[in-house]
Amino acid sequence: MTLRFLVVDDHALFRDGMVSLLKAGGMQVVGEAKNGEEAVSEAARLKPDVVLMDIDMPVMNGIDATRKITGMLPEIRVVMLTASQEDHKLVDALRAGAKGYLLKSLSSDEFINLLRGLEKGEPPIPSSVTARLMNYVAQQSSPNEVRNDNLTEREVELLGYLGLGLPNKLIADRLGVSDNTVKYHIKNILQKLNFSNRAEAAAYAVRHNLTPKL
Repeated sequence: MTLRFLVVDDHALFRDGMVSLLKAGGMQVVGEAKNGEEAVSEAARLKPDVVLMDIDMPVMNGIDATRKITGMLPEIRVVMLTASQEDHKLVDALRAGAKGYLLKSLSSDEFINLLRGLEKGEPPIPSSVTARLMNYVAQQSSPNEVRNDNLTEREVELLGYLGLGLPNKLIADRLGVSDNTVKYHIKNILQKLNFSNRAEAAAYAVRHNLTPKL
């Protein structure tokens, strides 16, 4: 299935380039918006599969718009698109409900490949950003905070693979289960540990030495 995109950025030239890149990658662009307020309105009207959302915009910023969209239409996946590498903005975006975080400095090929991972349930977050996020979350959390008592043995095992940054497909292969089973366990892990995304779970796994040796 071809994903349907809404592109949101306050710079018209960049929006045009992004639309061209997505279309060249075989993806469908159903709309554009130039600020967060328009993004919320267009998301409700068009109901795209994915919103590519700039963070810093006038009228309403991307993080506030993401919070409104995911609260109103949780089936829409919002992916932040930004030149900013500030860790607190990354965390704020993910807590607002974003499913990914892409830097504008990425190459065209890497950008499209990461977006295609959405079709397989993989969050589009470059490995460099995941590493920074894990480090940031670890620094913000208490090292003595252990909350995995209510996880099953299989969930603890899977959590360790999340800490290695492995995609669902590789985790499924290592555990000998289906991709859907991996998604089911990840959902349970996030609920039990009260995390909003797998990156936070990965940081937790690293912090508590749950990652296996490969």
